[in-house]
Amino acid sequence: MKFVETIVAAATVAGVVAAPTTKRAGKFQFVGVNESGAEFGNTALPGQLGKDYTWPDQNAINTMIGKGMNSFRVPIMMERFIPSKMTGTVNETYASGLDTIVKYITGKGAYAIIDPHNFGRYYSNIITDVDGFGAWWSVMAKRYASNDKVIFDTNNEFHDEDNALVANLNQKAIDAIRAAGATSQYIFVEGNSWTGAWHWTSSGTADGMGKLTDPSDKVVYEMHQYLDTDGSGTSTACVSSTIGKERLQEATAWLKANGKKGILGETAGGSNSQCITALQGMLGYMADNSDVWTGWLWWGAGPWWGNYIYGMEPPSGTAYTGILPSLTQYI
Repeated sequence: MKFVETIVAAATVAGVVAAPTTKRAGKFQFVGVNESGAEFGNTALPGQLGKDYTWPDQNAINTMIGKGMNSFRVPIMMERFIPSKMTGTVNETYASGLDTIVKYITGKGAYAIIDPHNFGRYYSNIITDVDGFGAWWSVMAKRYASNDKVIFDTNNEFHDEDNALVANLNQKAIDAIRAAGATSQYIFVEGNSWTGAWHWTSSGTADGMGKLTDPSDKVVYEMHQYLDTDGSGTSTACVSSTIGKERLQEATAWLKANGKKGILGETAGGSNSQCITALQGMLGYMADNSDVWTGWLWWGAGPWWGNYIYGMEPPSGTAYTGILPSLTQYI
């Protein structure tokens, strides 16, 4: 989501024995929400816990698990995990907060998706140091190498970059993660141009991204799709009642033609009848094409969203009360 770039809202971890989540009857492998907070205050680095950033609420996550969700994307800041330079030293204060929420999610039998929410940048500069990017990922992957319920998301929404560079960064992340001993986990890769599904091929990002290789064969292509006019996810209005399905057709065709798997890592719409119909149509289309679409994640939840237009935080988030009841058949 584009506007999240500027939001300001005010040791190895052992694998865990997971309790089973609520049984899910749908066609999707991954269904859940983005749990924001740790990426907030991204202009205040490293920032202060409770003032600049926060961690997701465990009770809220438990509520969503009770609804049948099994996947929780946790946006973080690369600079808070390893400050100053990508080859630097881990900030254990911040890392311990990540450890806690990852252990909670995976201990419930759900997937914790670690999402460096950096838009392909480090301290606001486009990441061009491919080896440094790999070094950052090596440290992160080693930390969770024994927990197969962790998913590594290479970076949130690369944009306005060279397509070849984005592909190279993704490949370096894959290589570094596997070399660090994290061989059982899924890796979600993201493309250029905000990783938008509706222009996955027309933007040119598909060319390099389609050539990615993984010795574990557990790469999933993460795309994002909002339903407002410019696809930025900043409006409660949806273009039409069919726009969701329409905006996924290009990406679906590419996934099928190339033998790839995809996930909608961010999606949302306003709490109104047209958007709900569009969301239902989109998720139904994905279910009909579940040979390539592995699931979807709502944007967003988290304790600091307040009355956010797409808020999925229980018990009173706008989308939690107004949209989720209409999407239960797709969980």
